[in-house]
Amino acid sequence: MSTITLSQLPQPDVIELLDFETILAERKAYFVSLYPADQQAAIAATLALDSEPITKLLQENAYRELILRQRINDAAVANMLAWAKGDDLDNLVANWNVQRLTIQPGDDTATPPIPTIMESDAALLERALLAWDALSVAGPREAYRHHARTADGAVMDAEPTSPSPGVVDVYILAATGDGTPSAELLTKVADYLTDEDRVPLTDNVHVKAAQVLPYTLAIRLFIPAAGPSAATITAEAERRLLEVINPRRRIGVEVPRSLLESALHAPGVRKVELTDWADITPAKHQAAWCSRYTIEQVIQ
Repeated sequence: MSTITLSQLPQPDVIELLDFETILAERKAYFVSLYPADQQAAIAATLALDSEPITKLLQENAYRELILRQRINDAAVANMLAWAKGDDLDNLVANWNVQRLTIQPGDDTATPPIPTIMESDAALLERALLAWDALSVAGPREAYRHHARTADGAVMDAEPTSPSPGVVDVYILAATGDGTPSAELLTKVADYLTDEDRVPLTDNVHVKAAQVLPYTLAIRLFIPAAGPSAATITAEAERRLLEVINPRRRIGVEVPRSLLESALHAPGVRKVELTDWADITPAKHQAAWCSRYTIEQVIQ
């Protein structure tokens, strides 16, 4: 079963575009209509004055209506997978028997205290979309991915392959460090996957560590001397870079030059150079990981 790309869905019609001035104008127009026709021009002229008490009252009412309608928008999207966040998403995915996992248990007694790290909204949403595939008892690829990622919150990604009939190799990428899973994590996932209530009895399942392919980036940004500060432009380019390399930290996901250059071309960047770069195309058991990057500013 293919997984829907929720980010490509259009904004639902239930979300109303709100504008304070439009609401205020509608309230004023209705207020004026309540008066006899021969008085409406005078009333409209009065409402045009911001100093009038009745104008202030209509402005306050329009503002309260704006807040209410925004709250209705928020309540509507809280019930949609593509838009729900936080506790709203937790309650929504519970319909598919999916719950947020703990990546790192907290410990307030430790020195310094260890914070609790929970699964991100994006990861939880991805697992929820895989939950339908997990209903199959025939051992489809996405079902293995769902079960492997549900086994422990420390699993960032999982990729099953079948090198021969009846044999399933499931490669695991961890959420911490460079992505190399610990032996303990592999054992936990293996125990979870080999439960006879989850996978076909005829499948011989092997859980393995994904091979991490570390890479570095040496970036040169050419920035005009005239215009916004180079520091501001570089900061935006770096933010955009992180937005694309972090999601590439997945098994079998390539890291092409075109993607990096496109991200780094923030407003104000004239040209981007990647020194000694070759596209990374991981196999189905490999995952790329950016271990370090440097950004050099060339002001011209």
